[in-house]
Amino acid sequence: MDAPGIHSDASSSTSGSFPGYGEDAPLDLSGLTPAAFNAVGARLLDGSFDAWADTAAAVKYCAHPIRLTGSSETFDARSGELVGTFSSANAPLGVLYRPCGNRRADVCPACSRTYARDTYAMINAGLVGGKTIPATVADNPLLFVTFTAPSFGHVHGPRPKNGQPVGGRCRPRSARAGQPLTCEHGRPLGCMSVHGPDDSANGAPLCAECHDTDSAIVWQWHAPELWRRTTIALRRALAQQLGVTETRRKATKKTPVPPPCLADVASVQFAKVAEYQSRGLVHFHALIRLDGPDGPGSPAPLDGRTLGRLLEHAAGDVHLEAPPVDDNDTARGLCWGKQLDVRVVRDTNRTDDPDGPLTPGQVAGYLAKYATKDANSIRADRPVEHIADFASRCRRLDARARAHYGPHIDATGTPANPYRLLGKWAHMLGFRGHFSTKSRRYSVTLGQLRRARAKYRDLVATAEQDEDARKALLDLEELEARLLADDTETTLVIGKWTYQGTGWTNPGDETLALAAAARAREYDQWKAQTKNTNR
Repeated sequence: MDAPGIHSDASSSTSGSFPGYGEDAPLDLSGLTPAAFNAVGARLLDGSFDAWADTAAAVKYCAHPIRLTGSSETFDARSGELVGTFSSANAPLGVLYRPCGNRRADVCPACSRTYARDTYAMINAGLVGGKTIPATVADNPLLFVTFTAPSFGHVHGPRPKNGQPVGGRCRPRSARAGQPLTCEHGRPLGCMSVHGPDDSANGAPLCAECHDTDSAIVWQWHAPELWRRTTIALRRALAQQLGVTETRRKATKKTPVPPPCLADVASVQFAKVAEYQSRGLVHFHALIRLDGPDGPGSPAPLDGRTLGRLLEHAAGDVHLEAPPVDDNDTARGLCWGKQLDVRVVRDTNRTDDPDGPLTPGQVAGYLAKYATKDANSIRADRPVEHIADFASRCRRLDARARAHYGPHIDATGTPANPYRLLGKWAHMLGFRGHFSTKSRRYSVTLGQLRRARAKYRDLVATAEQDEDARKALLDLEELEARLLADDTETTLVIGKWTYQGTGWTNPGDETLALAAAARAREYDQWKAQTKNTNR
């Protein structure tokens, strides 16, 4: 099947070049409405299309760019000399456009792809080094762990068959003596259907009344706290295994030299993303790395298998008591689901075997992919009934909690209502955590990568008139160190900007931007496939 907008004659090119180039590979503009078509034609006729193309390329074909008007002046921070000025009036369209920066793929494919690339670079640097992280980090033990939610009732879903992930019946149930075929609400306890991976019934309860949706929401609300307690429990288990204290103790007269603590012998670092399951609950995918006391790349005191055993025991012992929503509710004991999957990516040395079951590069790509998704990733192109009911139940629980706890605060100034923002997070099905998080010393930060990209754009602009800047672009190793260096700024920018709006002003611009962004993704995929084929 041809890629969208690529003709068969272009796709079958044997020249080795990207088939999306050329007049025989038009963009996919199937979503262009008559009004948008006329608007694109108007841009061509009035001569503003080239200005729009330059602007769209500058924002990387963002679907909803931010429009700003104003001006700025750049001064030398040392001498105070004015070195440059900029005004939005001089921009191609007379307005400054900036990318929206939204990480969600369903909102802006272009910006979410930038976010995914940054996430991949951040995660991969913590796996194999680079981006200021030493290459010796690739020798440290590494786990890939999936934390799931408990079961709150039977749900529909694809089942394995003959070694394949799908093809089996959902929940086969035959009539047996003494075993009912229906629940107390008269609904079947089994399902003989074969659900495909995209079936909208996946994740839906067999009986909505039997399914404990309220407890599922409460679990989701407290999932970030479960993760926090898991990291504490793992560090505590490590300290016990290594025979050191968990935290540093103060010197006393009795012990003038405090015993060694965990920070003296080891350091646990992680990168984590959240992914929604079809039933509406998140599970966490985490990379957990064990370093020595000197940070990334320093020798670890344990191997990966021992670290995995410690994590399994620590995660199994993590519990949290959630307070009741109101007087008609009850307290709940929360924990992780039984399907805790701990896989050793690296034991104590490198795994460069491409035929191995799991490689660091695969893991980095997997986590980066899910960092751009949210609850909308399970809503597909149409409303899903059980997901809509899940969100509605979040709002009802929020109303009950507000009626019960009221606006009161305790002696420390903390609101008495532990669910006071649940309604605000109903669109996320009660999950209030960050989708992508990492520990402080896992690797480079996303902020560093964004600043490096801005420095690179400035360097490219300077290289047009500066020979030294052109030479600096050729030394890739030195260039990376220069871009990621935390040096002080040599210039000061003072500006006055006014927000004009969000999005393209022409009805056809967004369709063109989305089509161009899709073609850019096709090129990236083709480039990756070509690279893998030529290895």
